[in-house]
Amino acid sequence: MTSSDTLKAAVFGLGSMGGGMARSLLRAGLDVTGFDPSADAVGQFVTDGGKGAPSAAKAAEGADIAVSVVVNAAQTESVLFGPEGVAEALPEGAVFISCATMDPEKARALAGRLEATGRLYLDAPISGGAARAATGALTVLASGSHAAFQKARPALDAMAAKVYELGDAPGTGAAFKMINQLLAGVHIAAACEAFTFAAKQGLDLAKVYEVITASAGNSWMFENRMPHVLAGDYKPLSAVEIFVKDLGIIHDMARDARYPVPLAAAALQMYLAAAGSGMGRDDDSSLARIYAQLSGTSLPPPQG
Repeated sequence: MTSSDTLKAAVFGLGSMGGGMARSLLRAGLDVTGFDPSADAVGQFVTDGGKGAPSAAKAAEGADIAVSVVVNAAQTESVLFGPEGVAEALPEGAVFISCATMDPEKARALAGRLEATGRLYLDAPISGGAARAATGALTVLASGSHAAFQKARPALDAMAAKVYELGDAPGTGAAFKMINQLLAGVHIAAACEAFTFAAKQGLDLAKVYEVITASAGNSWMFENRMPHVLAGDYKPLSAVEIFVKDLGIIHDMARDARYPVPLAAAALQMYLAAAGSGMGRDDDSSLARIYAQLSGTSLPPPQG
C-alpha cells in the first residue's frame, strides 16, 4: 500500500479502551487521527505516533473509517450530530464504527439517521478490557450492512482477535452486548459477595482464590477481578459506573419486554450502593468493599 492510498481512520475517545484501539490501528499501518476531550490523552497519542485534532469533526475530515469509543448512546449521538458532530464531516461512503454499549433501539435510530446522509454505520460494541484493546485482541459483536462490514474490515482486523458478524441490521450487536453485560455484571457482584463472605469466615483469601479458580465455582470475572481485592488495588480498569449504566439499560429493556431480571436487578442495587458511597469511578471490584462495609468484614486495605 502506498502512502497515497493509506487508509485514514479517526478515533473519538482515547481513554483506556479507545487509546489502545487507536494504537492498534497505527500498528496496522493506518493513518490515524484521534480526538478526546482530554488534551493530555491527545498529546500522548501524538507522542506515540498518531495525529491529534482539536475536535471530532476535524478528526473525521477525510477519514475512511471512524471509530467511536465513548460511553453511551447520548455521547454517540453528540459525536455524530452535536455542534462539532462528524456526520457531515465524514466523506460520503465512510463507515462509522460505534463501540458504545447502548439500548438496541437507540443503535437502530442512530444508524438510520447517519445512513440517511450517505455514510455507513456499523453497530460494533466491544468486549475484552483495556489490556486486550492495547494488543488488538478485542472481541467485537457487530451488525450492519455488508457494505459497512467491508469498509470497516481493515480496522476490525487491527483491533480485534474475534469479530462476530451478527446480522445485517444495526441493533443486533447492541442486543448481544447487553446479554454479555447482564452476565458480566451479575458475575462480578457474585464474585465480590462470595469473596467477602470468605473473608467474613476468616479464610485465607489468597488460598480461597487458588481453590476457587481450580474449582467449578470459578468464573472469568472471579479470576480477573478478585486479584484487585487481594491487592487492595481499585484503580479503575472497568469502573462501577459502567455497570450502573449497563444494568440500568438492561432493567429498562426488561421492563419494556415484561421480562423478569431479578438477579440483574439485585446486582444493580450493589453497583448503585458503591456509586452512592463515592466509589463510582473506582474499579467495579469495589463491590467487595460495599459487602465488607455492610457486614463489618475486613479486606486487604486499599492502596493509596
